[in-house]
Parts: sequence; structure tokens; C-alpha cells
Amino acid sequence: MHAHLHQIVVDCREPKALGRFWAHLLNADPVDRARDWSHLELPGIARLAFQPVPESKATKNRLHLDIAVDDIGAAVTEAVCLGAAKVGETVSDDQGSFQAMLDPEGNEFCFVST
Repeated sequence: MHAHLHQIVVDCREPKALGRFWAHLLNADPVDRARDWSHLELPGIARLAFQPVPESKATKNRLHLDIAVDDIGAAVTEAVCLGAAKVGETVSDDQGSFQAMLDPEGNEFCFVST
């Protein structure tokens, strides 16, 4: 069998709005699709898609995205202005640093630097 990762799908209540949040963070153009889906084409990476669901997020994600940035503080400030929330403080170890975040719908992600 030949298989490859086609897209990563995020369940959300407002796909267009969440797609635009992530488009801004990842410097991508959002694409609105039929049945209220949206997605981002990320060169060299699987598509990041947003599908509508009726329920709000209820528990911690089992999977999250790590977004590499040059300056965690600046990335946090920009993301918070766009509707994200900071979770705790920046953690540093021998692998680098990371800051846990929540997107506008409460999905966890991290800004990381090495």
C-alpha cells in the first residue's frame, strides 16, 4: 500500500473564522469550500482543513500543532491579538522553548523555538 498524509482536519464551529486565524499565523491564503469547510494549502506540508461540527470543544486535544517561530514572545502577542489565549508560561529545556496556546475555539497548539 502506498499512502501519504493528505490533510489534517480540525473540527470547529466556525471554519471560515478559524481558517483565517490559522492563515494569518501560517502566512497562507484561506480557501472556503462547499458545506462550510475551509482549508489552507501549506507548501510541502499536508493541507490544514477546518470542518464544521455542531458541538463546542469539550476536552483536551489528543494531537496538537507545534509552530516554529523565531520569537515566541512576539508570536504570542500577535496570536493573542487575533483571539488566541496563552496557557501557562514559556517552558525551556535542552530541546529549546515552547509556549502552550489555545486558538479562538480552544484547540491547543504551541509556539516553539530551538
